[in-house]
Parts: sequence; C-alpha cells; structure tokens
Amino acid sequence: MSFILHGVGASEGIAIGHAHLASPATLNVAHYLIPKNQIDKEITRLNCAFATVRGEIEKLQSSANQGPTFAEFNAFLELHHMILDDPTLSSAAVECIAQTQCNAEWAVTQQMEVLLSQFEEIEDAYLRERKTDVMQVVERVLKVLLGHPGYIPPPLKHDGNSILVAHDLSPADVMQYKQHQFAAFLTDLGGVTSHTAIIARSLNIPSIVAMHHARQLIYNNDHLIVDGGQGVVIVNPDKYVLAEYRLKQNHLDLEKRKLKRLKSIPTMTLDGTSIELHANIELPQDIEQVKESGATGIGLFRSEFLFLNRDDLPSEDEQFEAYSTVAQNMRGLPVTIRTFDLGADKSLKNSCRSAINPALGLRAIRLSLAEQAMFLTQLRAILRASAYGKIRILIPMLSNDYEISQTLQLLNHAKQNLQDEKKPFDEEIKVGGMIEIPAAALSLEMFMRKLDFLSIGTNDLIQYTLAIDRADDTVAHLYDPLHPSVLWLLARIISTANRANMPISICGEIAGDIQYTRLLLGFGLQQFSMYPAHILPVKHEILKSHLPSIMPIIQKILKTDESEKIHGLLSKLNN
Repeated sequence: MSFILHGVGASEGIAIGHAHLASPATLNVAHYLIPKNQIDKEITRLNCAFATVRGEIEKLQSSANQGPTFAEFNAFLELHHMILDDPTLSSAAVECIAQTQCNAEWAVTQQMEVLLSQFEEIEDAYLRERKTDVMQVVERVLKVLLGHPGYIPPPLKHDGNSILVAHDLSPADVMQYKQHQFAAFLTDLGGVTSHTAIIARSLNIPSIVAMHHARQLIYNNDHLIVDGGQGVVIVNPDKYVLAEYRLKQNHLDLEKRKLKRLKSIPTMTLDGTSIELHANIELPQDIEQVKESGATGIGLFRSEFLFLNRDDLPSEDEQFEAYSTVAQNMRGLPVTIRTFDLGADKSLKNSCRSAINPALGLRAIRLSLAEQAMFLTQLRAILRASAYGKIRILIPMLSNDYEISQTLQLLNHAKQNLQDEKKPFDEEIKVGGMIEIPAAALSLEMFMRKLDFLSIGTNDLIQYTLAIDRADDTVAHLYDPLHPSVLWLLARIISTANRANMPISICGEIAGDIQYTRLLLGFGLQQFSMYPAHILPVKHEILKSHLPSIMPIIQKILKTDESEKIHGLLSKLNN
C-alpha cells in the first residue's frame, strides 16, 4: 500500500531506495513481519529467551553467594530479575508480537522504550539512572534471541540505496553511519538545527526529522522516496510517481554538476567585495570534500568527534596525527580547530556526568576547564600540529573574562611544557572565541581585547537568545533565525567587529543556507564557514549579489520588528 508521511526537512535533496529500520536499543536489530502461522512460535522464542536470561541471573546469584561484595552484587541481580519480570517488558512484548506480527527482537526493544520513558519521569536522580539496568537486561534478552534467530526475513534485493529510519539518532550514531553511505536519514524526533540534522547536511544527503511515527509505519525493505526539501516521504510509490521523482532527482544532479564549474572562480560580489568561504569538518577524512568544494580554509574543525564512538580518550599523539594531517593537506591555508565541544547531546561514551538540562550544563569550555588534564592534552596536540600548517584555536561557549583568562593560562602552560621538551610549535598561534551566548555578544568589546578573532555560532546563539531547545521538535517552529532580536544581535556583532578590524566569521547553519547569504553580506560579513556541500551554492549566490543595491532593504529589515514583514523583505532581497 502506498501512502505519504510528513516531517521537517532537515537536508535537501531527493533519495530513492529501500528502508533500513534501526532500533534505539541496538542498531543491529531488524524489524520484519512474521507470517501468521509463525506467530505462536515467535512468542515461544521470546518466552524461551526470557527464561534463559532468568537462568543466567540465578546462576550468577548462586555462584556469588559469598564475599564482602555479595550483598551489593545480589541487590544488583535482584533488580535485573525485577525488570525481567515486569509485565511492561515481558507480557507487553508478547502482546506486541500477537497484535502487530513483528519479530521478537523488535517487540522487546519497543517495550524497553516504554520502560525507559517511565524511568525518565522518576524525580529521584539515582532511581532515574537505573534505566541503564533496563537496557542491560534487554541486551541480555537480545543476545539470546539473536543467537537463535527463528524466522529469518527474506534477503534484501535492491540497488543498495538504503534509507535509514530511526526513532532518534545521536550525533555519534550519525558519524558511525558515515561509512555505510546511506541514501537518506529519517527520524521520529529531532529539529532542523539539531546536531543530527546538521551532520546529515554535512554528508550532503536528504534528511527528514520530527516524523513522529515513521519507524512504526514503515517496514524494513519498503520502497521509499525521500524529498528532503519538502519534508515528504512516499512509501511504496507507484511507477508513475517513481518516474516523476527520478526526473526530479536527475535535474538536481545536473544542477550540482553545473555548480562545480565555479570551484576555481574567486568569490567576489558584483561590486568587487572579496568574500572568504571556509569549510566545516568533523574528521580528517572530510578533507577530500573540502578540496572538491574549493574552500579557502577550514573555518571549523569540530574536534569533539575524535572523542565519540570509543571507550577511551584519544591520546595526545592520536590527536596530533589528526590535526597535523588536516593542516598538511590544506597546504598553508588556515585551519581553525575548535577545542572539544562535548556535553549536551555529544557526550563521552562512559561519562558518568548527567544534568537536568545539558544544554545549560557542564559542556564545551566549562567541561574543558573542569577536566584540565584532558584539555591540556588537546592543547598540546594542537600546538604540536601548528608546526605543520596555519592552525588557529577556537574556544566554544565562552561567556566571561574568567573563562578566557583560564584558557590562555592553560595554553601558556602547554606552550611552556613543549618548550621544555624542545618540541616545535607556532609560538604566535591565534586564539579565537565562539560568540554563541547572548552574554558574549553583549560583552563583545572585552572579547575583542583578549582574543585574536571571533566566530559566531548561530545555532546556539539563536537557541539561547530565544530560549528554545533546537533538538525538541515540539518547539521547533519557534526557532527563527529571522526573529528581530536575532537579526539585531547578529548585525551588531558583525558591525562592532568590523569597526575594530577584528576578524569575524559565522560558522553556524545560516552561513550555508543561501536564503540568508545576501542578508549576511548586507550585515558586513566577509567570511563564511559551512559544510563543503554548501560552498558552491553559496558562492553562486555571492557572485550574483551587488552590495550597494541590497543595502536599502537591509536597513528596512533592521528597522522592522514584525516577523511577517521581515520574511517579506527577505524574499524581496533574494529576488
């Protein structure tokens, strides 16, 4: 049966392929239909798996019935027993198989999500964190089930264009999927500026978020059309719709090929204003895309992605290899390395830290200053790499002079250590700060006195200015880069920096969105940093722009305090 689902388009483009469903418990759990005559056997398989895990726990209890840690260990096993016997997990999973004909693995992961949501509502922090035990119990059950697969779904027979369908994906999950080359991402949760959506755009593949029920309504191997620009998914389309979208897909591919002709053309407006277009990257292997885009530097190396998807921390030598590889590959062009922006939705795998509101908690520079040994290791690695290219250091989420002075003090400490060890580095390395908190924007003069350059992180700046969680689809409609206060703040930051001859760029999402290109040019921005896939479309827009002609509309926009009028003026600006 063919039907249409709607969500929020996070990354433009058209993908045609087959669904690959991911479970939040383990990304290796498939979702498939069980033939009606196999349902009873599937239920028996699930019940046997639960019985096997109960036996494993009882065996552990009997083998550990002595020693000083027995009481604590036994309490832990009793908790696992209670979770295993909870009807929300066991009985409801059986009912799920009977009603939806899904496989046992899928049923138990769905019920795990129900249990986890119940734990999230518990006020006591200790009890709330016991959700980890729920996941461990489910993993035990899944291991048994996957060892005895029962009914095996038919093999996938298609052209290899898999479309990932998930309830939610963390940035670490998305990075892990880079190597799988999915044609598109679809998620039930998330917002257009969540880190997951941002990374999907970096991969230059269509992505739709906030679909709510896609994972329940789409089955493994369903034929899908994903229109990222319109936020539409067509499930099992007929041949006429399929033919229409293949034509659209071919047209988009042709437009992309045309843009490649602009790669070696200098980026300059019609009135002769030169503009710098830099690239955002996560990992050293992204350099190939940077070269293909014609970027004149790396404006943002998100170093925190070196820390994700691993059980240990990257060593100084490992980080040095990553940073120096990028610097050498850029052959003298500037490389701006942002120190790790961990916390919020980008957490270390084994981190014990938790916060009620991670976006306002111990993240970015706050975490760096709290974990100074880890921070010093990174600073040493960056400094060592600076001997191999034009490297700059960028500090995220600064809000006051204390954080700046502490960072510079640690940097000097790292420099002194390297001098003592006679290891070369750039002694005049530039240090800049991210302007992504309103307090930083309002204290700009102090930042300019203490730092060498500035970079505006519009994603967080908008989030904190408007008090909106950009990863929460329930308030995603309130996230507005064209809010009058946001525009005033951006215009003030850029003009203040320009008057002081302070280098300033924007590395947030609006830098790579062509609907904002002329607006930012009108504000006086001369350095943009974005994902490589967006550089040529933005360059095309800049080459068509004439600054003296757009300034009257820019002035009207800054004098307008009504969003509807601003949107109308922006349309006029872009015509």
